[in-house]
Amino acid sequence: MNLLKNFTGFVKQQNLFQPKDKLLLAVSGGVDSVVLCALCKQAGYDFIIAHCNFQLRGEESERDERFVRELGKNYEVEVLVKKFGTEKFAAENKISIQVAARELRYKWFEESVVTRSIQFILTAHHANDNIETLLMNFFKGTGINGLHGILPKQANIIRPLLFAKKEEITAFAAANHLNFVEDSSNASDKYTRNYFRNQLIPELQKVFPQVEDNLLHNIERFREIELLYRRSVQGGIKKLVEKKGNEIHIPVLKLLKTEAVKTIVYEISKEYGFTAHQTEEIVGLLKSESGKYISSATHRVIKNRNWLIISPNKTAEAGHVFIDENSRQVEFQQGVISLELLSTVNLRPQTTNMVAQLNAAEIKFPLLLRKWKQGDYFYPLGMQKKKKLSRFFIDQKLSLIEKERTWVIEMDKKIIWVVGLRIDDRFKITPHTENILQLTLSVAE
Repeated sequence: MNLLKNFTGFVKQQNLFQPKDKLLLAVSGGVDSVVLCALCKQAGYDFIIAHCNFQLRGEESERDERFVRELGKNYEVEVLVKKFGTEKFAAENKISIQVAARELRYKWFEESVVTRSIQFILTAHHANDNIETLLMNFFKGTGINGLHGILPKQANIIRPLLFAKKEEITAFAAANHLNFVEDSSNASDKYTRNYFRNQLIPELQKVFPQVEDNLLHNIERFREIELLYRRSVQGGIKKLVEKKGNEIHIPVLKLLKTEAVKTIVYEISKEYGFTAHQTEEIVGLLKSESGKYISSATHRVIKNRNWLIISPNKTAEAGHVFIDENSRQVEFQQGVISLELLSTVNLRPQTTNMVAQLNAAEIKFPLLLRKWKQGDYFYPLGMQKKKKLSRFFIDQKLSLIEKERTWVIEMDKKIIWVVGLRIDDRFKITPHTENILQLTLSVAE
């Protein structure tokens, strides 16, 4: 097999870059990256070398750096070297050493691309790396998007050796008398990838001798399957999702009738920080009572009547804000609402519309603070008949802008306060009231 011919052919077939592009080669000094250098040199590509010293293996890390600097001299190309305090960075950011190294590496590569007017970053990932990635993703449960393995091209990052197996790379190194350095940590199974490489795959080969070829063919199939999957999923999402400001609204009944509900829910919710493990909980909301919700680090999925609403956790950005019994202050787009539980003893009745005094015995949390909508109604204080908010606004002579700025607080599908205007008569203080929930509105300037 002519590795150089297949290398240039793969670059051309996958349209990875043009022969005249300037390239940055990520070179550790191991056999894979050394072969990548040799292939780029023999193909006549214009490149410089970048080496990361993560300072994790003592003298061995320094040895690797010296080797790569010497390699650059031999090829008469520029060598960029960066030393990283990897362990400190990992500890400060509470991430693993592997994740820390990856983040530091690619951040520096991207900075170098800008300062050196480089078109693409090349890494030496090969076919066996792809097999390991596929298996790791499969066992982690990353869904179909994890089964396409490592892609040959992602933005400006290129992996031009994905077509080649490890044995072909080492054979090329031997045939071309290429020197390289060995990373002693590759022999340790304490890293997940090394376990797959050194233990699992060799055991699988005993049962399925062609397992590597079969998995590589599967990766190709999975990539095509994913294209069809994405097209179908996006079509389904487009029919369901309604974007309203910073929120996503999904009709529950329509979603329940959708094929592959869990898949659709996962694909929608993952964009807002929800994990695959939370998909089942979100699907459970579809048949739950109004007011239930599930949170990610950045958003909430709220069941509100016949809708699922994905809303930012930052309440000032949300159009739907839940108020639980431990809330003391809630920020929203129009200002801040403060909550106090008071006794009727020595109570001073409020006459301002900015304060709502409600019979605490009638209040059941959580409450929902939201913008009013057409069809909303309540029983205005002093009235025994319900009135639509649209009619109430006319009676109050509200301007169009004032209507647009109006929010309500809802409990179990009942509006208890049209914020800053009127409470609902069903929740007013009576002679038998012992405790009061007092809500105070402070309007944003």
